[in-house]
Amino acid sequence: MAAVMTAVLPKTAAPAERTGAPRWLVRLLAVACGLTAANLYYCQPLLPRIAHAFKASPASAGALVTTTQLGYALGLVLLVPLGDIARRRRLVCLLLGGEAAALLLSAAAPTLWVLLPAGTAVGLGASAVQILMPYAATIAAEQERGRVTATLLSGLLLGVLLSRSVAGLLGDALGWRAVFLCAAVATSALAVLLSRVLVESAPEVAIGYRAQLKATFALAATEPLLRRRSLIGACVFGGFGVFWATVAFLLTGAPYHFGQSGIGAFALLGAAGAIASKLVGRAADAGAQRWLTGALLALGAASFGAIWLGGQSLVWLVVGVLVMDAAVHGTHLLNMSVVYGLVDAARSRIASVYMTSYFLGGAAGSAIGTTAYRLGGWPGVAAAGAVFMAVGLLAWAGGLRRERG
Repeated sequence: MAAVMTAVLPKTAAPAERTGAPRWLVRLLAVACGLTAANLYYCQPLLPRIAHAFKASPASAGALVTTTQLGYALGLVLLVPLGDIARRRRLVCLLLGGEAAALLLSAAAPTLWVLLPAGTAVGLGASAVQILMPYAATIAAEQERGRVTATLLSGLLLGVLLSRSVAGLLGDALGWRAVFLCAAVATSALAVLLSRVLVESAPEVAIGYRAQLKATFALAATEPLLRRRSLIGACVFGGFGVFWATVAFLLTGAPYHFGQSGIGAFALLGAAGAIASKLVGRAADAGAQRWLTGALLALGAASFGAIWLGGQSLVWLVVGVLVMDAAVHGTHLLNMSVVYGLVDAARSRIASVYMTSYFLGGAAGSAIGTTAYRLGGWPGVAAAGAVFMAVGLLAWAGGLRRERG
């Protein structure tokens, strides 16, 4: 660990002197996290319309999900580490401005080959979420840091949850381009608002960009627990990506024949993830991260059996997605509670390593899911999702054996 530690700059006030973050600001940051994260997922229920508009195959249109998540992963690797060494307010506003421009390009894209790189730029800008999280922790008093972080995470999950529903309903009423246009307007307004209300903070560490990247990679190399939890996170989000990148194709075809509004309403089932996060958070505080992780991974693997049956039964599909979403978000929260306890400062490095792995897993899941749907239909999707969860369960079990050994 000594290899990655660097001098921390003096703070403007000692922790004991802080009065804490105003509630209105914490709520605003939660909304900002939700709106920014939502931009990553608006495209998912719109894929059938996008495919039809550009006369593309489901797999080709599904590549938009993959490129967007890959852009986010690049942002986690290359941009999030800046959160420790740059002024966060300026960095966040620049990223949000770039994301708004990319959303405008998405709304006006004349071809799929313009839309795909625009999606990558949207993903890059959305990495601002993982800079807002450490910012909130910095302005919070010590005794309220957990509550503040939980509030931002709840906002993020709510944004992810509502994004598909809003996109489905708005896409049904005004078309898929209107969804990206509205998102661009909202993101632009958010950037202006944050530029006016965020308090500027000094960088946490006094090193250059190259040294910060080296320190981030060194942290990943020297912390086996971080690597293992990152692999588990990649697996659960991979299973999540397999399902949500393809379910719109299932729901628009036989036997369901859902419209965009129906797909958006179906996405509200993701509320199970937000509920599970609250319950899992209490268990994590009680020190039950290890065994609860295994239980959630096992449930996640089993959920894809119900999802397979959901190819012909809406009841089984609902049961499967409720269990799957709860397992994914619950495991994610447990992972974060473990990895953020590994260091006392410069947590943007932890965010970069863990969240990069997490979203690379999601991108891989989206790509594999659309391919599995093309080659094997809905049973192929269910099998691919189950494999992701099973690999995560094996990684967890392997960690237990090493600890006992």
